[in-house]
Amino acid sequence: MGARTVVIVGGGVIGLSTAYQLALRRYGRIVILEKGRLGGGSSCRAAGITSGLLWSETGVRARKVGLQLFRELGRTLPGYTYHDEHGCLNLFSPELWPAREKLLPLYDRLGAPYRILSAAEMGRRWPALRPPGDFIGLHDPAGGFSEPPEYLSALARAAAGLGVEIHEREKAVEWVLESGRLIGVRTLLGMFRADAVVATVHAWTLPALAPLAVRPPVKHFVHQRYLSAPVSARLDFPPVNADPFGGYVRPAAGNRLLLGVETPEREDWKVDSTDFEMSGLKAPPGLRDRTVKEFRAFLPALADATWESEQVGLISFSMDGEPVLGPVAAVPGLFLGHAFHSGGFAYNPVAGLLLAEWVSEGRTSIDVSAFSPDRFAAAEAEKHLATTIPQKDAFRRRH
Repeated sequence: MGARTVVIVGGGVIGLSTAYQLALRRYGRIVILEKGRLGGGSSCRAAGITSGLLWSETGVRARKVGLQLFRELGRTLPGYTYHDEHGCLNLFSPELWPAREKLLPLYDRLGAPYRILSAAEMGRRWPALRPPGDFIGLHDPAGGFSEPPEYLSALARAAAGLGVEIHEREKAVEWVLESGRLIGVRTLLGMFRADAVVATVHAWTLPALAPLAVRPPVKHFVHQRYLSAPVSARLDFPPVNADPFGGYVRPAAGNRLLLGVETPEREDWKVDSTDFEMSGLKAPPGLRDRTVKEFRAFLPALADATWESEQVGLISFSMDGEPVLGPVAAVPGLFLGHAFHSGGFAYNPVAGLLLAEWVSEGRTSIDVSAFSPDRFAAAEAEKHLATTIPQKDAFRRRH
């Protein structure tokens, strides 16, 4: 057992979680290669919101496991707190509610807890919120949020403490094949041989895997989030996925507000090089102020907020909106974990668990065939990749 080696390319939250789960299983040598700093891509730009009320049976089953793992990590990772004090609130207008209402029988069948709240009930439970009178709330009592920097730091320390080798600023420059099987990764500093290679490189997946002729049909969209300075109002409410307003809002550390918003008219962003840096992405001028105006009646505390930071990143959607996770049949030895819509952070504990199970045991504890990288027909995948679409025409799947 100890002679086995796995190389994880990508030191974001999915890669770290995979390494941690493999280390718990005493897999053997576990190496993370990260071309920048740990969590320096979308992970540090994540909202950290979690909900189990997703859109497919596989997603709901996976998230049930993931939410349990978040609670366990909140108890066992020094320096990390999982904030499930108020659960997670999913907000709907009358026009948007019927599509989600159709999923309630799925939640009932799978035992995913929820409660439907009227606008008046939401206001009574959380006086800081003032939803329009005809809005509907779908409350997930098992949901919550994390502070991504805190979580990333705690998870990295735990992984390193279990013997995971973490190599920052060490870019994978070549996939090494032998008789059609992936047997390792070459960097500028040398060769890392491996029994398995896990690619968790998010937006860099297409250019990174191009030498292997692996082309999952994935599109990326620009997303913006803003962090306020401390506010005077008491922020005693859950994170809110607010689709009617095109974004989300939650309390943040230090009595701050975190506000996120999509840009529905902006076309998908083509990442054509592994040298791409998210720091080069920009939000449209005036977007923050327009977003605050949109949310302000719902959350009056925004009226007096001043803003400390803006972060812009990419969220990734596969052709069918579901994650891409598991082994690649055409390249034995390669495993993928990416395209978690806007919920990569929320998926990370269970994604790491599932990838660790694939690598160490060759099977997973729940059926995730719906996430298989091999589910896409090549012709349809290429057709999808050749198109350019605005975000409004992609799936709206938040956290």
